[in-house]
Amino acid sequence: MTVELVTGIMAETVRVILFVAAPVLIVGLIVGVAVSLIQAATQVQEITLVFVPKILACLIALIAALPWMIATLITYTQELFRHIPMYVG
Repeated sequence: MTVELVTGIMAETVRVILFVAAPVLIVGLIVGVAVSLIQAATQVQEITLVFVPKILACLIALIAALPWMIATLITYTQELFRHIPMYVG
């Protein structure tokens, strides 16, 4: 295994991780900003008010994106296993 090959595998792994995590993280970010804007406008500074909407929104995003996430991870794993002879030899 060469350094370039290991670097390529690591870069692809990081890319897949970011793509799989992005939908839930983006939804959490958007809901967090929206709740913060509402809190600033109404001057209600309850810290726990942010958590329930964020958890619910992230859960809904996870359920909605789960088939795509699983398909992406399966494809990545299949490609990784398919190229094992190239990695060893």
